[in-house]
Amino acid sequence: MPLYIIATPIGNLKDITFRAIETLKESDIILAEDTRRSGVLLNHYNINNKQLISFNDKNKEKKTHSIIQDLNENKSISLISDSGTPGISDPGFYLTREAIKNNIKIIPIPGPTASISALISSGFPTDEFTFYGFIPKKEKKKIELLNKIKQENRTTILYESPYRLIKTLNTIKETIPDKEICIAREITKKFEEFIRGTAEELINKLSNKNIKGEITIIIKK
Repeated sequence: MPLYIIATPIGNLKDITFRAIETLKESDIILAEDTRRSGVLLNHYNINNKQLISFNDKNKEKKTHSIIQDLNENKSISLISDSGTPGISDPGFYLTREAIKNNIKIIPIPGPTASISALISSGFPTDEFTFYGFIPKKEKKKIELLNKIKQENRTTILYESPYRLIKTLNTIKETIPDKEICIAREITKKFEEFIRGTAEELINKLSNKNIKGEITIIIKK
């Protein structure tokens, strides 16, 4: 059986395709980063009585062998992430790579991804862009990445934790102070917002706010 890679909503539960729901209902096994979080989505669409298995960065190497075995035994398996498209800054890449090594067919079922949703809403050029995933936590690595971005002539997409956002904006202010930035927060959710400006302007806008939710940073080329 093939391995289905299924995109799930990044916030609004309505942002899922009919095909994704149909495939999940027909699956024998559903792999999820956080089974409790994914359970909310599955219950919402009455996708019950499935074998729901935790598959994340901590256990991916341990569990992949048995998953490959199940696929070879013609079990229908779907991989979902906590939100968005599996394989983008999550352990989905590892399983996909190992499945391909074992001659297992991969079937993607596309849907939401925060990076593209943020990009198209930023108002910045979309003809060329680079996605770096999560910004490094260590300051030295962060500065190295920002200096690399400084030399590029492409729009840049980054993910960041809300708890580190102000610190990161301060580093951006010191490294690439003149770049225009769009902060995309809580995309598709009730408190969705897009905040634009230079790093210094954004710091002034956000310093007194209690920042929550998923954060995507878009830096104009």
